[in-house]
Amino acid sequence: MSLKAGIVGLPNVGKSTLFNAITKKSILVANYPFATIDPNVGIVTVPDKRLQPLEEIYMPQEVKPATFEFVDIAGIVKGASLGEGLGNKFLSHIRETDAICEVVRCFNDKEITHVEGSVDPIRDVEIINLELALADLEIITNRIDKIKKKAETTKDKEALIELSALQKSKESLEKNIPLRLIQYTKEELLAIKSFNFITLKPHIYLANIDENEIGIENDYVKKLKEYAEKEQAKVITVSAKIESELSELNDEDKNEMLKDLGIDQSGLDKLIEATYSLLGLKTYFTCGPQEVKAWTYKDGMNAKECAGIIHSDFEKGFIKAEVIAYKDLIEYGDEAKVKEKGKFRIEGKEYLMQDGDICHFRFNL
Repeated sequence: MSLKAGIVGLPNVGKSTLFNAITKKSILVANYPFATIDPNVGIVTVPDKRLQPLEEIYMPQEVKPATFEFVDIAGIVKGASLGEGLGNKFLSHIRETDAICEVVRCFNDKEITHVEGSVDPIRDVEIINLELALADLEIITNRIDKIKKKAETTKDKEALIELSALQKSKESLEKNIPLRLIQYTKEELLAIKSFNFITLKPHIYLANIDENEIGIENDYVKKLKEYAEKEQAKVITVSAKIESELSELNDEDKNEMLKDLGIDQSGLDKLIEATYSLLGLKTYFTCGPQEVKAWTYKDGMNAKECAGIIHSDFEKGFIKAEVIAYKDLIEYGDEAKVKEKGKFRIEGKEYLMQDGDICHFRFNL
């Protein structure tokens, strides 16, 4: 399944440098606003330590990890929702993503211009969040004006649910509360799903720090964490410069550099894992001599739905799923021994897929 996380932030906070490191792509990095105009899309692999043992057991021709898309979106400035800077152009790109990663400058550097003239992470976050909220509020207000009379006159159930959800959303945004913090009913969420509200999307803050402060929680980061805690958001500390250097190394040299820095995982690996987790994503595997492949699914999906991730025909003609738990395969060493121990399972379409399941789908068209 195709999933995207949008990287947003004010100009010159390290977005594009971070994006380069994530995707190992070479895109324009410049010390002035709007160096990035069109969204750059990069596909990254999801770190998964289970792939190596699976490779050793099946000895496939190819190993394919789960992937995730990151979209680098042009820097947002104050007044963007009213057309300032690139205006509404960036908003359409953000609406197409599943989660938002907001890069926040948490370092001092006289050589790098700050669009607001000084470093203040809370001010910067509030500028971005206000613009995102105003963009949602405009759509909500326009929609309420269109459907309110119809809903109240016809008493149409679906229209009334939509109106209720929109009014609840409007009241919250006017109080500076993002939509992701609102408790909606399932019916309300369904009614507003098509609007792709930006503030309804899961949110992660990326505190971009100086390379000399790795392992140190400076005052900027502390303030950002206090702010994020109030809206139940996660903060991940990264140094875009260090991540850029790490991205150029092979695995052995990368691990050596991490060791020298006194950390066991890069900030970008933490970001990918956190984004994956934030969206409620999990992984199942298909394994054989041709390939070992990780597939991304949303927690709560059943076997039939997960089969459809591979191909729609698998879902249409689903019969059964042959399932082995990852831990059982590792414990017994191969599929034959798993079967001997009675741990090999045949599951029906309603079986809820578990993280790490190794599956073979039976289907017929």
